Amino acid sequence: MEELTLNLQKFIDNKSYQGIEWKINYKGNIFQNKVGYSNLSKKPLNTNSIYRIWSMTKPIISVATLQLIDEKKIKLDDPINLYLPQFNNLKVLIDENSSIENIKDVETMPTIKNLLLHTAGFSYGFLNDTVGQSYEKKKLFHSDNTTLEEEINILSSCPLVCEPSKKWIYSVSIDVLGRILEVVLKDSLQNILKKKIFDPLEMIDTGYSVPLESDKRLVNSYTYNSEKNFLTEVGKQGIEIFGYPLNVSSYARGGHGLYSSLEDYHNFARMLLNGKSTNGETILSDKMLKFATIDHLGKEYFPLEIVVPGKDNDENFMDPYGWGLGFRVFVDLEKGNNIGSLGEFGWSGAASTFFLVDPINNLTAVLMTQVLNGLKDLNKNFLKVIYSNLDL
Repeated sequence: MEELTLNLQKFIDNKSYQGIEWKINYKGNIFQNKVGYSNLSKKPLNTNSIYRIWSMTKPIISVATLQLIDEKKIKLDDPINLYLPQFNNLKVLIDENSSIENIKDVETMPTIKNLLLHTAGFSYGFLNDTVGQSYEKKKLFHSDNTTLEEEINILSSCPLVCEPSKKWIYSVSIDVLGRILEVVLKDSLQNILKKKIFDPLEMIDTGYSVPLESDKRLVNSYTYNSEKNFLTEVGKQGIEIFGYPLNVSSYARGGHGLYSSLEDYHNFARMLLNGKSTNGETILSDKMLKFATIDHLGKEYFPLEIVVPGKDNDENFMDPYGWGLGFRVFVDLEKGNNIGSLGEFGWSGAASTFFLVDPINNLTAVLMTQVLNGLKDLNKNFLKVIYSNLDL
């Protein structure tokens, strides 16, 4: 723990992060600490701080989807228009370099499995392809006030980048899953997650809103300026444009939008070791959990990569990973510099949050901070210190 604290303190000292906290559960032993502050004015970083977890929303939505498959309410091979008829006339680019008008009818409808795997053919507004650019023109997911249904209706008017199953493209597909959950269960995503995941896992500070009495616990968000090596206030470019309101009761998204705390997300990560809450309630069946957390992509999809404009020359952090039903999965020790464990899975968020679950080593780890465009060395160092100290 001392080594990790000293290591992560360096990121505070060099002013690339204002505060970091983490919790590691290794064979039932807890290692937890924090460094830095909640903001640049050096407000204390409390142990019950609240964070925007951005894409660490996705694994939670994915688990809720897997629960419905466990309950036989949906199937992996169900086409999305079975639940969302607005996609009945879905189009696809004639080729990936086509203009947005050069489209044809999609040959195969994306399935629930495609959505979980990010092989549905959707894109993201911060990516540089034609479809991603069209999302931005339509201001997809920019609003703080629209419902998920309204946003998915906008999405249904956009074509796919490519036919489903053709390639891996990190995308808004989990937002589509979120809307399917609402349709199938005839309830809001806020209520669904509370009933099926947050309440049984005692995730008391997780949701799409932060109560007024708790907003003082919210950690400030910053953007890291790599050229000048300092933190700035969050602006309005790239993913920063996406809506992320503090307290709008109608707001919910599948791919981002949740707030959470270190303790809450640790409860979620710990559940992913065996599919059960601490009091023994089954969240996911053992069969489903094991099936969801193996790589489901063939080698023809590799290497997986998320290429953001302006960062084309960055190291590909996805190189050692495949993808399961909602999670990255570690599949290549050599490409991972022999740091890690085959079958370890998890994900991260745009503001540098990160978690892992390692069933072989009975290990979970969650790291929380709040910096967009953060240094990738943070997660790499976190992993390196953890795996160099197992069994010590």
